[in-house]
Amino acid sequence: MNVITRGVRNAFRNNIRTGSIVVILGLSIALALSMLLAHQAVGKKIDNVKGTVGNTISISPAGFRGFNGGGGNPLTQTQIDSVSKINHVSSVSESLSDRLTSSNTNLVSSIDAGALGRRFASNGSGSGTVSIGGNAPDLANFTPPVTVVGTNDPTNLDSAGGGTFTLKSGQIFDGASTANVALVGSTLATKNSLVVGSTFTAYGATIKVAGIYGTGNTFGDSQLIMPLATVQTLSSQPGDITSATAKVDSIDNLASTTTAIKNSLGSSADVTNDQTTTQDTISSLQNIKSISLYSVIGAVVAGAVIIFLTMLMIVRERRREIGVLKAIGASNLKVIGQFMTEAVTLTVLAAIIGILIAIVAADPITKTLVNNSTSNSTTTSVTLFGAGAGASVSVSGGPAAGGGNFVARGRGLGRVGSSLTNIHAAVGFSIVIYGLLAALGIAIVGSSIASWTIAKVRPAEVMRSE
Repeated sequence: MNVITRGVRNAFRNNIRTGSIVVILGLSIALALSMLLAHQAVGKKIDNVKGTVGNTISISPAGFRGFNGGGGNPLTQTQIDSVSKINHVSSVSESLSDRLTSSNTNLVSSIDAGALGRRFASNGSGSGTVSIGGNAPDLANFTPPVTVVGTNDPTNLDSAGGGTFTLKSGQIFDGASTANVALVGSTLATKNSLVVGSTFTAYGATIKVAGIYGTGNTFGDSQLIMPLATVQTLSSQPGDITSATAKVDSIDNLASTTTAIKNSLGSSADVTNDQTTTQDTISSLQNIKSISLYSVIGAVVAGAVIIFLTMLMIVRERRREIGVLKAIGASNLKVIGQFMTEAVTLTVLAAIIGILIAIVAADPITKTLVNNSTSNSTTTSVTLFGAGAGASVSVSGGPAAGGGNFVARGRGLGRVGSSLTNIHAAVGFSIVIYGLLAALGIAIVGSSIASWTIAKVRPAEVMRSE
């Protein structure tokens, strides 16, 4: 009987002990693989978040917050072009917001004028405050204006009430278009009986409905989205821009790029970002990544200790057998090889169990770690930025006084939260190979050390001690 056959058979000499060792070692391997998968999944998600979420910079004319914040002059195309040339700026979304009333459109607003609408109404334009005196406007018949957003990025809703853009019918116009076309919010379309292909008038021009969209909030669904160049031309505001969003290639470059944009635009613009909220969440993921790495190391060390102590116990139990083998001519290497084979057999069985457990448990473990780690920071951020006067911005999507920074952070937080709920630990073939190789390494090292301590004993000493 050769060394390998004898080693495999010896692994099953005590079924109870074999079963116990395989289960305990399998759990250790399962934990190591699960934590390794979590470490990889979170690492990839961190890279993805840095490149796609929380890496935007909001730019608006100084002092301008929607139609209620006053402010000075609009931004110009020349200023925005200078922003596009700044290092690490990958793209810039530009928009020009305006309002349509009964004097320049045949559309009827889909938003009823409640107490807030009447309060901010003035001269039928929907802006300013109500005067107290004999010249107050007729608020009983006040109709809110229709907000129109001209943009070169029609699916970017940062400047169009927020929400998630969903095209319900029709098609999206090209951002560089100069055509008289519009995407109409679903509630505004319903109010005015508009469908794809219908027309309406605005600024004295005929506008064709290119598509109907939804956002999930009332404010966004009551607006028009049109090409930026079209709104600039029809509203006699050539080259004017009231809002821009610069996208940075990575959140790691957000602070330096924000500073560069501020230096470029000077006092003519307000420049903000949502770096703090996003970095707090990424920090939570970094903690998970570190914990999972330490867990991998701990599980591997635990597995090595388990197999070492097990084999040390086994070889000590078989001192007499080792003495007999050496007495009939077995070399130290053959003795060590027999016990190494036995250890490898036990470890391979444990690795199979561990891999099966990891396949099932890795994803739930990863999601649990992420949810527990990020829930506190998310709740804190929502409470901080969602309470008080700024809450109206979050609910309606409209611009409250001084609310521009809140809008940017709230939306950034939403995008981060959405990304974090989509972390999956996928078990690939490479992970299975890593698991088997790690298990074999543990078995070989643990068993060789244990068997070497007894294999070098001379047969006469073993027999005498027996």
